[in-house]
Amino acid sequence: MSDVQVVPGGGVVGGVGHRFVEANGVRLHIAEQGEGPLVVLLHGFPETWYSWRHQFGVLAAAGYRVVAPDLRGFGRSDRPAAVERYSQLHLVGDVTGLLDALGEERAVLVGHDWGSPLAWNTALLRPERVRGVVALGLPYLPRGGVSALAGMTQALGEGFYMNYLQRPGVADAELAGDVRGSLSRIFRWGFGDSPQASAAVLPVVPEGGTFLDLLPEAGALPGWLTEADLDVYAEDFARTGFSGGLNWWRTMELSWELTAPWQGAPMSAPALYMYGERDGSVQLPGLDQLIANLGHLVPNLTRTVALPGVGHWTQQERPEEVNAELLKFLAGL
Repeated sequence: MSDVQVVPGGGVVGGVGHRFVEANGVRLHIAEQGEGPLVVLLHGFPETWYSWRHQFGVLAAAGYRVVAPDLRGFGRSDRPAAVERYSQLHLVGDVTGLLDALGEERAVLVGHDWGSPLAWNTALLRPERVRGVVALGLPYLPRGGVSALAGMTQALGEGFYMNYLQRPGVADAELAGDVRGSLSRIFRWGFGDSPQASAAVLPVVPEGGTFLDLLPEAGALPGWLTEADLDVYAEDFARTGFSGGLNWWRTMELSWELTAPWQGAPMSAPALYMYGERDGSVQLPGLDQLIANLGHLVPNLTRTVALPGVGHWTQQERPEEVNAELLKFLAGL
């Protein structure tokens, strides 16, 4: 385990400081280390700033100011009750508000899972604030004639797991019934050596089933996740529940509607894309073609990196390789 530690309420341990900032009308908890050009790390679900624990020291030592917020709905940051306050426009506003609070004009955005579309969308909507994008897991998906949710439903049916997550309170209660067990199952579901990764099982909830039916039963943790690491995540989600994070899925249609003015807008930011070859996210219908043509959609894409044997939890499963690619990209800006 890295020397990055959680400090309730603030303070500095292992060189990482913790404090709160006001951004876009919400209070965000941030972890930060280092001085120099700003790199903002945007986590996914079910994660917090802690998912970047292996990146702080390396990037700070290389001369960068590293900031990882608990994003809206997660960790110690605010969790608005209204679902519609989790649209991508709200979340892009949080990122630009964070830059304002930090006194920074521009930043490189590094996103994983839900953090990837947030990084892409910030670069699309506010290109003057973004020096570059590093996306882990999810490539750039331009706005199309239907939302991504509608497109995947057409391909995989109403049982597609994102449809199941649309139902307020349902998956929330299932996951909260055993927080630590649920987190363990989700992390085991998506890593490179999991049965689901090796079999490329599509995430379709069986008729009459639940979200938990998609997940492996609790068992030994993958090698990249210690019991102490799981304790950190479990403490946060036991306190907050899962609704804030699940609300990101529940605004997919709303975000598609709100971003209509940007349809066809160029994605001009320099970019690096990395994904695990055994990540179920890139095995969804159409993703192979999207990745193959990413250079046409992102003209300033510098490199696409496929990590063999890696699943969904990219920067936690293979931190050394991810860090090396990050440093090369940052040095080239």
